Amino acid sequence: MDFHYLYASTSKYYGKEGQESINPVVFFKILLVGYLNNINSDRALLRYCADSLSIRLFLGYDLDEELPWHSTISRTRQLFGEEVFLSLFQDILRKCVQKGMVRGKRQCVDSAFIKANASMDSLVEKEVLEDASAFVDELEANSEFKTTSTRKKLVEQHHAWKKEAYKGMPGNSNSEKTDENGNLIRPKYLSNHTHYSPTDPDAKISTKPGKPRQLNYAGQLAVDDAHHVITGACVSTAGSKDSAIFSEIMDQTLDNLSQNEIEIEEVLADAGYSSGESLQYCQDKNINAYIPNFGQYKPEREGFVFNKEENRYECIKEGGNKALLPFKRIMTDSKGYQKTSYRSSEKDCGKCPLRAECCGKITKFKKIEDSLHKPLYDQMHEKLNKDKNYTRFLTKRRSSTVEPVLGTLINHHNMKRINSRGMKQAHKHVLMAALTYNLKKYLRFVVKKPSVVAQVISLKLGEVYCFLKTHLHELKNSFLSHSNFSILNYN
Repeated sequence: MDFHYLYASTSKYYGKEGQESINPVVFFKILLVGYLNNINSDRALLRYCADSLSIRLFLGYDLDEELPWHSTISRTRQLFGEEVFLSLFQDILRKCVQKGMVRGKRQCVDSAFIKANASMDSLVEKEVLEDASAFVDELEANSEFKTTSTRKKLVEQHHAWKKEAYKGMPGNSNSEKTDENGNLIRPKYLSNHTHYSPTDPDAKISTKPGKPRQLNYAGQLAVDDAHHVITGACVSTAGSKDSAIFSEIMDQTLDNLSQNEIEIEEVLADAGYSSGESLQYCQDKNINAYIPNFGQYKPEREGFVFNKEENRYECIKEGGNKALLPFKRIMTDSKGYQKTSYRSSEKDCGKCPLRAECCGKITKFKKIEDSLHKPLYDQMHEKLNKDKNYTRFLTKRRSSTVEPVLGTLINHHNMKRINSRGMKQAHKHVLMAALTYNLKKYLRFVVKKPSVVAQVISLKLGEVYCFLKTHLHELKNSFLSHSNFSILNYN
């Protein structure tokens, strides 16, 4: 591996005066040793490098030379920009492409939690001022458009949510302990809505079934299904959904493959990446995506059919008044999702015999809300159900491609825990783990040329064998048909 191009890409981070800094090639070689040997601590990494003769030879240090300090490694990691790590990742990916390890036809995307370098004991509750409502009223009094009404609503929702969340918690209502200000001491309710870590504000509280709550990041990967080479790697907050980061990981993957003149045909992801924005992104980029729709998606409404020409729902229930639900408006729900609202009139549903079971005992109209991107969800639903055998094949293909790669990175290549803080440092960490994995695959990959040669040789041997056998048979027939030979019959 020739890392000399790193001198040009890192030259802007070095000055011309002062004490001599660490060689960028030596720095990245030390990092590679750590990721290859699953060493997370900089102190332990430098001790390991100092005690190994082979690694000293690899780094270019003699026996009596002292290796850089661990603090130099951590400071240099923070100094270099993300583009340096990305360029190194792309360089190793380019070598994998040249060796025939990347096909580009099908990319599998998935994510995994990575423990942040911050403790849950560092959590601090977010403060909401008690006089926020009065302050908002003062601002609104002098505002022509009342632009702060949204902020007031959010503050009120925050207080209401905390009141409901603390309700019934152990020690909440019966505890008489108070702090120095006389406030009731409540147990910590670990949520990103109420708490944050001042040690690492980018780390978010997250959990999975059967695992404890902890501060995490989310590592995103795109893996080629030919030989499981990582084609894209980035990091996102663990508090956001995978669908929110789908465009970022795909932008990087498309850019990495386009540099090698490779186009993506199919993208496989799980239901966590399902969203209208993700499906619209794939449609705009002309990518054939297979992403199962999220659990709340409903392909059909029981008792109603959708009329595309009139843009309305029509009731088809037996015994009903056959009400029509025309389009009313585009609304935004409490979670920020845009939806299309369809609603019937009270004249149609007010005296309907099925009103109680369809609309409710009090409501006199029927209301149906759909996602603004429902046509995209319908297209995906139709694609997944068109050929179920192929869909099952793709599901197994995705899980057998990207999940083993994530497991290998977490257990063997130092991606279980991030040894620095901040989103940018976490991104560098994931890129280093990914390029280390690709480098290891590159070194172990063997081009199967001997098998092709053996097939050609066996084919030629078969042709020679057939030729000799044919001529031997002709020679035998000509020899036996000679006049000196005859068939003797004995009585």
